[in-house]
Amino acid sequence: QVQLVESGGGLVQAGGSLRLSCAASGNFFSVNTMGWYRQAPGEQRELVAGITPRSITNYADSVKGRFTISRDNAKNTVYLQMNSLRPEDTAVYYCNANIAITWYASRDYWGQGTQVTVSS
Repeated sequence: QVQLVESGGGLVQAGGSLRLSCAASGNFFSVNTMGWYRQAPGEQRELVAGITPRSITNYADSVKGRFTISRDNAKNTVYLQMNSLRPEDTAVYYCNANIAITWYASRDYWGQGTQVTVSS
């Protein structure tokens, strides 16, 4: 059973910082691309940032220069450092990972979501 367990959300004032973590656990062959998505009330889920196993990253335009995604392959963990937070960053943040169960089969997994609330 593969699980993604997130931590680090919370309430912060505008301009503040938060760091999210997401660890993959269970029986699997390898962890491929990992990423963070977010979903605000009444909105569609959107990609915030992604990172490949070799740490090639991509970001949504709205977070470039403020958020940094990183990963620790030895710990199967991905992080999202969020600085200069704005009220519009308020959302539930979801971790996503493409995980190879065997050398020939992989699928996407999702974390349970963690609430990030930025007050003005």
